[in-house]
Order: sequence, then structure tokens, then C-alpha cells
Amino acid sequence: MKALCWEGVNKLSVEQVPDPELRNDQDIIVRLVAGTTCGSDLHLIGGYIPAMRAGDVIGHEFVGEVVETGSAVRRHKVGDRVVVSSFVGCGRCWYCANDLWSLCDNTNTNPGVGQALFGYETAGIFGYSHAMGGLRGSHAEYVRVPFADYGAFTVPEGIDDTSALFVSDSVPTGWMGADLGGVKPGDVVAVWGCGAVGQMAARAAILLGAERVIAIDRIPERLEMTERYIGAETIDYTTTDVAAELRERTGGRGPDVCIEAVGMEAHSDGPMHLYDQAKQQLRLQTDRPTAVRHAIHACRKGGTVFILGVFAGAVDKFPLGAVINKGLTVRGSQMHGQRYIPMLLDRLAAGEISTAHLATHSVSLDDAPTAYDMFKHKTDGCVRAVIRPGL
Repeated sequence: MKALCWEGVNKLSVEQVPDPELRNDQDIIVRLVAGTTCGSDLHLIGGYIPAMRAGDVIGHEFVGEVVETGSAVRRHKVGDRVVVSSFVGCGRCWYCANDLWSLCDNTNTNPGVGQALFGYETAGIFGYSHAMGGLRGSHAEYVRVPFADYGAFTVPEGIDDTSALFVSDSVPTGWMGADLGGVKPGDVVAVWGCGAVGQMAARAAILLGAERVIAIDRIPERLEMTERYIGAETIDYTTTDVAAELRERTGGRGPDVCIEAVGMEAHSDGPMHLYDQAKQQLRLQTDRPTAVRHAIHACRKGGTVFILGVFAGAVDKFPLGAVINKGLTVRGSQMHGQRYIPMLLDRLAAGEISTAHLATHSVSLDDAPTAYDMFKHKTDGCVRAVIRPGL
């Protein structure tokens, strides 16, 4: 079968790889209907995530059709249309039982890498390096889904493939930021980043009762989407002082909750960006925490900062003094998809959440390398490219 493979830093190719097979009785095999480019994949492609190997299949956000099931699978049958959580959970360990699915004890087959990087291993995730389990990714004609009764969810009739696709990762990630960030009725929420995850975090904050939601970005297409489809206010950070603007819009107090949805390759228009970029390129730090710093400094005293963006390791000039002296709560997490996906499918069906607008481009699997290049460089108004093997 065909699959999109990482072949080295900034190099992708479509290759023939062996078809997946059932490895245990809880697996299913899914025929890919649609996958999507994701900003976190760009960190892999650029060589910022450790433990990638040439030939690794990337991709982690997908919807597909079940074509084979293991003997112990109870919730799915051949022919079902399913959306699959990007993180794999066993459903049995302490973390899964406590709805902390991206921390599962049993789905990362290379725990030593995570232990060395983070102190403990994370769960396995599709197509996201051998530090995260070495699972083959979803940008392929067929995908093996382990522990399918816990990680795959039947898509209700009436929800189209494109809309369902983003419930695999972007929607639950964004929702988690607002939920675990403690957004409550009457809050003012600021979101850094108007990509798919940032837009979904903003929409979640609105649905959770926030009085005002303000999203920050520099890409015109993303800012327009956020206003039109999400219903949030926006700030173009290249045209104003964001911290001053947020103070003005909040009566001088600052946002109650700040959500960072940018990650380890954050941009800004100040000198600190050049400093961060130089250190990252020289591998003197693994991540650029520009947006995290902005969120911490902009948040009101006693407020909460939730970090949704992907970070791999160490950062420089983290404003710990601001955290302590302002009395901030800082949280972060990878996505607990199984905790949110059923509820989000219901909200999608009810029209409370819109996701189809995120798919600005549609390409075949053969054209996926070009789509990633377009997505990375934000050309042709690309916010997300949907990869469809059937094209």
C-alpha cells in the first residue's frame, strides 16, 4: 500500500509499505477515508522531535472505514465509519480509568525514550516518532488501530467525513484547553494561535460560557475564519501591542484564562523571536516558547495559563518569576481524546461546533508532500489540507 513517509529533515515521500495486519485481538484495520495535515507534524518534518527514523509513516488525525476486526473487538464491525483518537489508550490502566488517556501506561512500546525526556513515558500516538511508541501513522491507505474499542468512535449519520475528521484531534485538543484551563461563565479568555486547535479552543470557551474570547494570530485567513465561524474577537499581533490591547479590552485587569495553542515553533515580530529561532536552529534549546511567554505576561494576576501547543524538551528564558509573583496557575497536557470525542460528536451533530471550514484544500495521498509544503509556508491560503487516498 501507499503511505507518506518521513525520509529525513524536511523530506517526505510517498512509498510502498507493507499492509498492516492485526497484531492482537483488540485491533481493527481501517481504510483511510480522510486525514489532515497538522502543525505538530511540522515539528517532526523539521527534525525537532527526537527518535524519528527514515521510512516512518506520519499522520495522526483521521477518519476511516473498518475493514477487519480482531476477535475481542465488541464495539465495531466491518463497514463502520469511525473517527480515531490520535492518542492510543488501553482503557485499563490507572491513567485511562481517570480519563488521562494521553498518559496511558500500556500503549507506548518504547517507554525508555519518554522516561529519559520527561521522567515518565507518555501514551502511544499514531505516527509521532519512536519516543511516542513508534506506531505507524495514518497517512496511508490502511491503518492498524490498537485498543479499538476505546480509541475508535462510530461517526453518526448526518456528520460528513470532513467535519468528523477534525474530531480526531484538533477539536478535543482545543476543548481540553478550555475545560482544563477552568473557563467558566463570565470569564475573558485569550487564545494564542488561530489554527485549527486555537479556533476550537476559542469555540469551546464560548460554549463554556466565557463573556469574551479574544484570539491572536497574524495570518489573515485564520483571523477571518475565527471571527466568521467561531464568533471570537481577534487581534493581529503584527499591528498592535497585544499585551496593551488585552489590558484595554479587559478594563486593565487582563484575561482570566490564557490558552497557548501555537507550540514549539512560535513566531513573533520582536527581537526575542530571532533569539529563540537562533538557539533552536543551533539545537541549544529544543523549543521556541515565544507564545507561552506572551500568555504568562498577559494573564491577569491569579489567572490560569493552559499550554496546548506541542513542546518536546527544554526552553530558555521561561518567565518563572511572573508565574510566582502573579500567582498564576500553569497547566498543560497532550490530548485526552477518549474523554471528549463522544460529547464533541454530539455537539457537532447539533450544530454547536463547525469544523468543515478548516479544510481549505483537498489532495490525494500522492500529493501529500506538496500539501505539507503549502501548509508549512501558508501559501494559497492553506489552513489545513485534507488528504484523501481516493482522489
